[in-house]
Amino acid sequence: MLLYAQDEVGQVTEELIAEVASRCGVTPLQVDEVVGYYTMLHRKPLGKFHIQVCTNIACMITGGQELYEHVCKKLGVGNRGITEDGLFSVEEVECMGSCSWAPAVQVNYDFHHYMTPEKLDALIDAIRQTRKAQ
Repeated sequence: MLLYAQDEVGQVTEELIAEVASRCGVTPLQVDEVVGYYTMLHRKPLGKFHIQVCTNIACMITGGQELYEHVCKKLGVGNRGITEDGLFSVEEVECMGSCSWAPAVQVNYDFHHYMTPEKLDALIDAIRQTRKAQ
């Protein structure tokens, strides 16, 4: 419920926590603890396209850390940073469950496997072009 609401609102707010608590019959503190536990729930807004780069062991040994550093440099933001235009945010994550296809990147809910800096550049450029065409 929190994930769907976050997608709708853009972040997990105090009002959202109170609403979820009311609907689930639990205290706001209990909902707040869930928000604090799960890294995919965010109290601050994300970019329209949230890029998550896995740097856990399988991704790390296949270039995940370099990929993360590359995307941060390309977009000019750090971990959990948002580009000035609000289009992109970047986050280093520990595991996406895609070890067999490492290194892995997730953009919103789309997974991209065997990622390279060149493929990531092309993906970001394609998103920008699509946004300009709209």
